[in-house]
Formats: sequence, C-alpha cells, structure tokens
Amino acid sequence: MRGLLESLKRAGLRQAVAMSTCDRTELQIASDDPDAARDAVLAALAPRSGMAASELRESFYVAADDDALRHVFAVAASLDSQVVGEPQVLGQLKAAHRLSREMGLTGPELDAALEHAYAAAKRVRSETAIGERPVSLAAAAAEVARDVHGNVASCTGLLIGAGEMGETLVEHFQRAGMTKLNVAAPSAARAGDLARRLNGTAVNFEALDEALAAADLVFSALGRGQETLDAPRVEVALKRRRRRPILLLDLAVPEEIARAVEKLDGAFRYAIDDLEGLALKGRAEREASLAEAWKIVEGELDAFRRQGAGRAADPAIVALRRRFESERQRVLAETQDPARATELLIHRLLHAPSEELRALTQGDPKTREMAEQLVARLFRTDES
Repeated sequence: MRGLLESLKRAGLRQAVAMSTCDRTELQIASDDPDAARDAVLAALAPRSGMAASELRESFYVAADDDALRHVFAVAASLDSQVVGEPQVLGQLKAAHRLSREMGLTGPELDAALEHAYAAAKRVRSETAIGERPVSLAAAAAEVARDVHGNVASCTGLLIGAGEMGETLVEHFQRAGMTKLNVAAPSAARAGDLARRLNGTAVNFEALDEALAAADLVFSALGRGQETLDAPRVEVALKRRRRRPILLLDLAVPEEIARAVEKLDGAFRYAIDDLEGLALKGRAEREASLAEAWKIVEGELDAFRRQGAGRAADPAIVALRRRFESERQRVLAETQDPARATELLIHRLLHAPSEELRALTQGDPKTREMAEQLVARLFRTDES
C-alpha cells in the first residue's frame, strides 16, 4: 500500500486514500482533474496487477463529485459490502486514512469528506438494526453463547478434535474474551500442537468425560464420521455440573453430537445447519434495514454539502466581520456617546453598499429587482 501511494504521490496527486480488502481495491481521491487522477491510478495499479493499463481499465470504474461522495459514505456505513452491515470495512477505511495522513497524502477536502462519512456510519450503526444480527456461522455461535452464558470471558471451552471449523470458531471466541480452553484429540501429539497454537491446555482423550463436565462451551470437530457425544454421556456431565448449562456446537459433517442431547435440561446443542439458519436470518434482517440506513446516509450527505457551501463562504464572512470591527473601533475612538456612536456606525457601514446598490441598479429593472431581493434576504427587511 505504501508503494502504491508513493506512486500516486510521484504522479502529482495530493490527496489520496488507498484501501484493499477481501473484495475491493479502491482509491478515494480529491482532485480538480478526475480524468488525470484516473490515469494516474491506472498507471500505478497496472504493474502491480500484471495487466496493461488498457486491460485494467475494463475492470475499473470511476465515480466523481456527488456520486463519489455517496459511494464513500456507503462504504463507511457498510452498505456497499458483500455482507451488509459488517463492521470490519469501517476499521479498514480508517486505517487506510491514517496511512495516507502519515505519508502526507491527505488534505482538507478528503479529510472533511471521510470524517463526515465516519459520523454517518456511526449513526447508521446506532440508529438502525443493520449491524445487530449475526451474518456468519462464528457470529451466530457467539450470539447463542451470550444468550446461554452471558459474558463468554468467564467460560471454559473444550475443543474436541482438530477440525479447521473448530479451530476457527475457538479463535473467534477467544477474540470475544474466552481465555480458558482445553483441547482433546485421539492423537496426544496433535492435541498438544493445537493447544500450544491456541494458548490452551491439552487433555487426555481418555479423560474426555472429566473435561466435558468442566466445559461451558464445547466445540466438537473430530470428523470421524461417527457419534462422539450421546445423551447419557452429556447427562452425566450435567449432573456433575449441578445442571449449569452447556452449549454444545457440533461442527462436524456428518454430525457427531446426538440430537437427543437437545432434550436434556441444561444442554443446548447447535449443529452447522442451525448456525447457518441463524446467519441467513440475520442477513435478511440486515437487508430489511437498508432503506432506513440509506435515508440516514442521504441526510448526512445533504448536511455535508451544506457545510461545504458554508466553508466556501467563510472567507467573505471573515472579511466582512473584520471590516465591521474596524469601523466600530474608529467610531468608539471618536465618541463615547452611545446614541451618536450607533448613528455613526450605521451610517458608515451602509454608505458604501448603498452607493454600490444605486450604481448596480441604474437602468436595468431586472437587476434592480434581484438586488432588492438579495438585500431583503441578507438583512431580513421584509419581515412578512
């Protein structure tokens, strides 16, 4: 990314953010010449893609002005992601922004747009349900765990077997706060390797019943094609736990935890199909929040445009205030009488505008009407 940004800098671009995720390579640029910016981007990307710039152009699209702003806001709010509402893209965008800032490739226009996009994204996440429901198997499993146990940080996990799905889910739960993990596998060496990799403790596979009784979360990924945990075995573990609940995640295909376990008081069994069903439901609910989220984004875009118009007018307003203050100081130096001071101030502030207004409106009724309307609007002389 640094090399790409350096190439853009050498090409003359002054404000650019480059972001590369699992499904996009995207550059956000503030420039007075969008065509030149596009050509610079193509020239920088072509050698990195192994394609000629002419080939790359066919896989490339450019948005400018309002379309570009809308896109940046949608990316930040995760409305342009393959999985709507996923939170990672906002962090990736902020990281890309920080890198550009470190390299001197940001400026007032791009910074203002991105900061406002971040604020819009925060509103979308806090005011809609777009990020609330799980959309992956791991997120669905974590939500179920919170329903069963509350905070997973206080839970003890048990990974049975060395299947990839089991390892993936354990890592997800560890990021969510789970710190205690036991690992059991038929091969003691395999269990030891996996336990070291996951910062857990290897247990003897022959002592699985004891580990089961100590587990709040069970990740079953043995993959032997046969049943590992049946209802009587789980019932014994529940009795030893005095009916404290166990969440059992069956991550193997075919399933290895008997469906009869679901009927036990205190046992909560979920197979991959169950978790996938929750994830699909979550995606559907997020999609249903899209219209509400887009309404927020469009509102924030309007606010940003209005602020832009205000920023454009700022120099004139600053100069006007400076002129008014100068006249105020002159009047105060001439007299301390409040009535006389205000009379002088009004006369001096209105003298030049009055002369210019008379000169502008001589002989042209249309110009005169427009000028009168502008004065009425600026000074609110027409209260009706």
